[in-house]
Amino acid sequence: MALRINDTIPDMTVETDQGTINLHEWVGDSWAILFSHPKDFTPVCTTEFGAVAQLADEWAKRDTKVMGISVDSAEEHKKWKNDIEGFAKAKAGFPIIADEDLKVAKAFDMLPAEAYMPDGRTPNDSATVRAVFIVGPDKKLKLSMTYPMTVGRNFAEVLRALDGLQMSTGKGVATPANWNVGDDVIIPTSVSDADAKAKFGEFTTVLPYLRTTKAPS
Repeated sequence: MALRINDTIPDMTVETDQGTINLHEWVGDSWAILFSHPKDFTPVCTTEFGAVAQLADEWAKRDTKVMGISVDSAEEHKKWKNDIEGFAKAKAGFPIIADEDLKVAKAFDMLPAEAYMPDGRTPNDSATVRAVFIVGPDKKLKLSMTYPMTVGRNFAEVLRALDGLQMSTGKGVATPANWNVGDDVIIPTSVSDADAKAKFGEFTTVLPYLRTTKAPS
């Protein structure tokens, strides 16, 4: 069964390089990002883990926890972090799930139920384990992105998407294309002009179905 937007993420207990973690307990009352990788000690993934490490202060500002997933062992993860931190010049303080049995990759629909890792495997055997999942404090999936092995993820976009989710969740607004913090937001069409005026004050009618207003604080 595919994991879709607004589905509750699996309540799983996983092994990581920092010990045993229950996913729902780990998310707690925070936002969370899970980002997965097909193999340790691979070039694109090393740059991506480094980018996540460099953004530690940005995740903290947004009350967001981050956790990696890779289909190698916890001991391999610990060794790989030396390379990641050397490359990024930043501490990789987040845990990495050791998904050797593929239970996380399958539960999050990154691999089919019958998938297995053959002897002498390469990253191609788990190429689809290249996803980003943003999870809300309600433990529900808010956004997912999947990348091929040859295209490094843009974590500035992950941050922007996280900002958009945190802006729109529970505030009765949406964000337009290329939205960044401080930009105007969109009033949903389900809100009448009178209700929009009462709730948001001044707004601009760009089209009959497109109204913008200042972002609520």
